[in-house]
Amino acid sequence: MNKNELIEHIAKQADISKAAAGRSLDALIGAVRTTLKKGGTVTLVGFGTFAVGKRAARTGRNPRTGAVIKIKKANVPKFRPGKALKDAIN
Repeated sequence: MNKNELIEHIAKQADISKAAAGRSLDALIGAVRTTLKKGGTVTLVGFGTFAVGKRAARTGRNPRTGAVIKIKKANVPKFRPGKALKDAIN
């Protein structure tokens, strides 16, 4: 499912226009992005939790040349599914 298909699904289920569904989805994504950028977490009960993980700096190798390269530390978005979502899938 891509973003357009998700917008169509939201519009149909919520009985709203596609434009309103698109704005709602964009608002949700923006809220999650802003919260994660500030280092917070977003918990949707029954769905899961979005959080920020930290990846340590490390050394790697260029696969083409074999040269050693330094990889900087990074903050990465993570998602932990909730129990209800796991149960729905299994």
